[in-house]
Amino acid sequence: MSTLVADSIVRYQSATTPRSVLFTLVLVLASCLAAVPIRAQAPNVMLARPTNNSVTASILFEQPMESYIVYGASRKGYKDSTNVIAHKAGVPDNVVIGNCTSDTRYYYRVRYRRPGTTAFSSTDEYMFQTQRAPGSSFRFLIEADEHLYDKKGIRSMYQVTLANQAKDSADFLLSLGDIFGDDHTPATTTSADMDALHKDYRQYLGTVCNSMPFFVCLGNHEGEMGYYLKQTPPDNIAVYGTLWRKYYYPNPVPDGFYTGNAAKEAFGIDLPENYYAWTWGDALFVVLDVYRHCDINEKPQNWDWTLGEAQYQWFRETISKSTAKYKFVFAHHVRGQGRGAVDMAKGFEWGGYDNGGRWQFADKRPGWELPIHQLMVKYGVTVFFQGHDHLFAKEELDGIVYHEVPMPSDSSYEIGVLANADAYKGLTLNGTGHLRVDVKPGGVTVDFVRAYLPKDTVGGTRVNGEVAHSYTVQARTSDVPSVDEVRGARAYYSEQNRSINVVVDNIADVTRAITVCTMNGERVLSADMEAGNTIARLNADGLAQGMYLVTCSTSTATMTMPLAIVH
Repeated sequence: MSTLVADSIVRYQSATTPRSVLFTLVLVLASCLAAVPIRAQAPNVMLARPTNNSVTASILFEQPMESYIVYGASRKGYKDSTNVIAHKAGVPDNVVIGNCTSDTRYYYRVRYRRPGTTAFSSTDEYMFQTQRAPGSSFRFLIEADEHLYDKKGIRSMYQVTLANQAKDSADFLLSLGDIFGDDHTPATTTSADMDALHKDYRQYLGTVCNSMPFFVCLGNHEGEMGYYLKQTPPDNIAVYGTLWRKYYYPNPVPDGFYTGNAAKEAFGIDLPENYYAWTWGDALFVVLDVYRHCDINEKPQNWDWTLGEAQYQWFRETISKSTAKYKFVFAHHVRGQGRGAVDMAKGFEWGGYDNGGRWQFADKRPGWELPIHQLMVKYGVTVFFQGHDHLFAKEELDGIVYHEVPMPSDSSYEIGVLANADAYKGLTLNGTGHLRVDVKPGGVTVDFVRAYLPKDTVGGTRVNGEVAHSYTVQARTSDVPSVDEVRGARAYYSEQNRSINVVVDNIADVTRAITVCTMNGERVLSADMEAGNTIARLNADGLAQGMYLVTCSTSTATMTMPLAIVH
């Protein structure tokens, strides 16, 4: 019986009401209370693992409850249902909503009741989308660095961002890490601490992810680093973090629809669900883990940072075999450390060079095809999205967009831009919010949707939900990785002939000077193309594999094009 009802009875009794009348009142109130839907006890529902024919619903009640799900392809037209299951208080249960049709929008409700009662109450109507067909248009959202566990993340600000996301009606939401925390005290953080930190987000994410499946990309503050995994197992922050993350937020596992990490781990972890990939419409999605396989020391440096060979080879196979028109790659940060994107992408496992500009990739990663950046260039990655730096930033290197995702919970609107903007040479913007990505056959549009607290919109100069910046990118080709067709030249490498070929379309140009330089500006080849010719071949037999810059100077223009040499 509720406190309000009990208080009413006490007040009524104090008025010297006859006991028989009081008893009748109690029965009436109890009957009314039983007839009222138990909305306060409604479940927290989060969707995960959408496929071509199913989605997984993580259902969490705070009291013992029984529930089942009704669903269908039309509003309130629920033709299918799941079995009734019994829920323990505070324990999330994963329910697969299956037997669905691909490329279809579904609607569903959770029916629930207290054990021992008859009538079921119902949640609001939620929805989900099964895998889009090639050629379809769709939308997904990205956020990063929620940081609610420290003073950087403000809960009321995060709720505004989530409300904006709900209006976007996207197929799914990705978070790029530093969500749960907290690795600031790795030696003293307990399993109970990690339980509370992970569960805390359910109250917020559950308001939008009941209709928008959630994908987790691990950040540094999640504490799931390879070094921590080795410290007094299983009593360490990495094991605790992995177990509680999987408990509250199911991530993809290799199952025929998703690929990913198939290596089982000890201490009850089983599959860690830390990196994975899937195809949706015309796009390939690849989520990387840049921390779990770094186990040299607590603060890795330079070549210590690694995807690990198993993840690298999986990544290479995934992007090389994919025929998707667009390819998106997600990680918390380039190489997991430092600030910035493009400058970081030129070094060590990501770019192949050491701090002195020496090419060391072949020695440091024997048997690996190319550094990560060059691999993405070769196989046509469209955009690399990262977090960690807490601001909006956009750069481009060798035709790949590197995009830093802003915080969704910064009420100052400038934490990241004040601290980290100088690490970027491209566009940087202050502000809080999320990225909205629309994928269409004709291109991919990325919008920065700003969020403002109501008090900060007084006067009308700031508008919550406004688009602060928007840009569109096209699909990249992996057949000829260096192209400048707009200005009339292109370059490509022939592995068969060990030659660099430069093609100029305008034969009227008289002067054609060609130079080939390393990414650090060291000239390694040069040649002149005779007037009237359209192609020059430069012998590249002595060049090591890696990335180069090819410059072609004609009488009308100078064009510089990136080129990957792969033996």
